[in-house]
Amino acid sequence: MPVVRIFRRYTESPKPGSDSPEWEFEVRPRRAVRTAWAVAVLIVAGFAAAGIWLRSGSTGVNFRVADQIAMIGIGLLGAGAVLLLTRPRVRVGADGVCVRNILGDNAFAWDYIRGVSFPDGKSWARLELVDDDYVPMLAIRSNDKEHAARAMARLRELGGKYSGRQ
Repeated sequence: MPVVRIFRRYTESPKPGSDSPEWEFEVRPRRAVRTAWAVAVLIVAGFAAAGIWLRSGSTGVNFRVADQIAMIGIGLLGAGAVLLLTRPRVRVGADGVCVRNILGDNAFAWDYIRGVSFPDGKSWARLELVDDDYVPMLAIRSNDKEHAARAMARLRELGGKYSGRQ
């Protein structure tokens, strides 16, 4: 899958006086972020409670303080993994579109973008590329309803402005 990427400096936030592009539009999911934070708090609270009360019963197993700390640590790691779901975002500017999903981000110049779509029955939008490939945009999710519709409209508007193909 040949993907043309804009250099890494274009995916970072612009700094005053730098030559990095300014993003005209940025979108992040709403409901998924709130849900992820709630789940992360519940995971930490559950594992912390389990860790604290680990030595309170007589189960025949000799738990130590290190086991309690490990239990809380596992909860923190689990919460951190859930919070990765808060990372997705889409940025749009004159140079192209930058899509950040859970683990990485890719920037695409307008020359390599064919359009954006929201296929029926799918949970998130996707960026259509000229080589018949696509990139899922986890930041624009169907469960955000009006927020997602406004984001798609703005993305199409900016695409028409910069590429003339949207």
